[in-house]
Amino acid sequence: MDVTIHKTPMNWKISIYRKPTFTDTIIPYTSNHPAQHKYAAVRFLCNRLNTNNLHEDEYKTEENIIQNIMYNNAFPIEPHKPTTSVLDRKIATTTHTPTHTWVTFTYIGKETNFVTNLFRETNLKIAFRTNNTIQSLLKHKQQVPDIYTQSDVYKLKCLNCCKVYVGQTGTNFQVRFIEHKNAFKTNSHTSNFAKHLNEQAHSFRSIHNTIQILQRQNKGSHLNTIERFYIYAEYLNNNHLNDEHTIFPNIIFEALLKPHQP
Repeated sequence: MDVTIHKTPMNWKISIYRKPTFTDTIIPYTSNHPAQHKYAAVRFLCNRLNTNNLHEDEYKTEENIIQNIMYNNAFPIEPHKPTTSVLDRKIATTTHTPTHTWVTFTYIGKETNFVTNLFRETNLKIAFRTNNTIQSLLKHKQQVPDIYTQSDVYKLKCLNCCKVYVGQTGTNFQVRFIEHKNAFKTNSHTSNFAKHLNEQAHSFRSIHNTIQILQRQNKGSHLNTIERFYIYAEYLNNNHLNDEHTIFPNIIFEALLKPHQP
């Protein structure tokens, strides 16, 4: 039970019950979490405040406690001031109409908001999840292997003209780099990067100067999307060496790559 019932000579009085070990810690407002997560605890406290038939004195006491909890966790509200309308307004902005179609985004910051805003006029509803969980924070950190023995999305840069080639590999980066280098030596067209160097008489440099690892991701549709995103980013800068048929304009890519005001 969340309430304490007091018997008075004339009536019964209800107040909110909290354990002796209660702390006022909720997700801080400054934490890298979506607003829906941050205000979930506040919404619960306010719903409980208005659901139970509290006496006027108990209601004001509980309202002050909620205000102090918000204040102590850096929410934009001052303690000990009547802010019921502010609370209602904040809670209303994070309330979603139930629907059967939901999609989940991993929240990484304001960029996630830019992307999810694109779906406002659709039938999709957005749910957020975060990676900064207790499990991830307490997880044992394994020793990071040599980066060139790993695989996934990479970028090759011509140091003579700064043109770049973006690709992905299921093998490690060392093997893929050697394949591009062999194509350069044999003047093969199996590598767009090697083809560019040969046609422009540019030099093939060492792996440390040429390759840049962009992002790790298990093979699958997600990896393909990441590769297309980085290709499109270079395409917008008129800087890519990839085949034209690998360029896929995407409204989400546009939202992520467009400069935004802080």
